[in-house]
Formats: sequence, structure tokens, C-alpha cells
Amino acid sequence: MTTGRLLTEDERHLLVGVDTPTVCNVIELFDVRPRNAGYMDRRIQACFPDLPPMVGYASTATFRSNAPPRSSDVYASLDAQVGRFQEIPGPPVVVFQDLDDPPVSATFGEVMCTAYRAFGAVGLITSGAGRDLQQVKSISFPCFTSSTICSHGYCHIPETHVPVHVGGITIYPGDLLHGDCNGVTTIPLEIARGVARACAELIEAEQELLDYLRSPVPTVNGFGQHREAMTLRFQELGQRIKRGEFA
Repeated sequence: MTTGRLLTEDERHLLVGVDTPTVCNVIELFDVRPRNAGYMDRRIQACFPDLPPMVGYASTATFRSNAPPRSSDVYASLDAQVGRFQEIPGPPVVVFQDLDDPPVSATFGEVMCTAYRAFGAVGLITSGAGRDLQQVKSISFPCFTSSTICSHGYCHIPETHVPVHVGGITIYPGDLLHGDCNGVTTIPLEIARGVARACAELIEAEQELLDYLRSPVPTVNGFGQHREAMTLRFQELGQRIKRGEFA
């Protein structure tokens, strides 16, 4: 299980209120990882781009559907999976690595997502496929996937709470995830509370430039001045972060 400072519910609510690109921009200011690391690649897309951002802690699992499970009930492993949600430090995000390559059938559908939601999960990510999209959207359950397939095949869950590789990155049980229509990123737990508090200041700095560009008659010189002012505010925010003001 990943360790670090967990978000308060108020801090998690702050993150639900901002988009994933903003979260990525703020993470960069903390300078704790390379700028090309920590987020999922284009293979992972939002099924329901109009839903609010998803923020929660990874409940990981592997998935197969190309051959029958040992049990005759394809949903038998689902019971054990939701039973382990209590081991996650906050609202779970179910993260599946589909071991069949390419995916043979859908990782999730209406029954699974309804069960996950009933037991506290706030979203789902899979390297495989999904189905029942209209039904899942109707319960406002964010899902991120690589594709859509109409059948569930011989779906079963070989392992839970193991490291999984999804969208080009490794996800560990308990990792903090933020996802919206733009994609999914991890947030290092050691900076998560600071990221939640710093987002508003970054948005405010960007908004001043955007407001100018949306004014009736922006000029190139004015654009340059406002862009430089925004950059300076970003730098000042980064310096305050390095001084530990957002620790």
C-alpha cells in the first residue's frame, strides 16, 4: 500500500472542483517527478467526458475473459473484490489491468459498476474494454477505458490489490488518482494536500491572462505583458511551494 499524507475530505473536495490538466500543472511546480511521468497515456479515455472529475484511491485488480474461471460463476470474484475496499484509505477507484492482449471482452458493465458504486467506489479505470455505457452513465459513475466490447466473455478477477500496469504507468494499491475528460494522473501522496491547496492560485493566475485575451480589443503587447505576469506568478507560487508553504 502506498504511504503518505492522506487528503482530508475538504481537500479531496477541492480536487474534485478542478480539472486534471490543472492538477498536472501544479504537480510540476512541486518538482517531485519528471514532467513526462505519472499520468496515463492516450490508450485510457473517459467514457463520460461530461462527468465531474474523479478523485480517489486505487483499488487494483487483474482481469481475464478469454477462458472460463475455475468457478462457474463469472461474478464470484467480485464479492471478494468489494470486500477489500475497506483496505483502501479513502474512496476507491477500481483499476483493472486486462491480462488478455488484445482485450477479448468487456471488463465492466452495469452490474459491476452498480456494485462498486454501492460499496463506495467513485470510478473505474481499465486497460481493457467496457460495455453497458448508457446504463453506467445513468448512475454517474466515471469510467476510463481503451475501447468498447459488447460481451463479458468469461470475465473473472485473478488477483486483487497487486501492482497493475495501465495506460503506460504502474499503479499500486492506495495510489491517489485524478481523472476527467482530459485523462488520468496520479498525485504523489507526499504532496497531495499541497496540490489541493495550490490549485486555486494557479487557476487565478491563468484567469487574469484569459480575461485579457477575451477582452474586446487585446493587443500583442498586452498579451505579452499579461503572459509575463502569469509566468511570474507561477514562479512565485513554485518558490512558495519549495519553501514549504504548502507542505
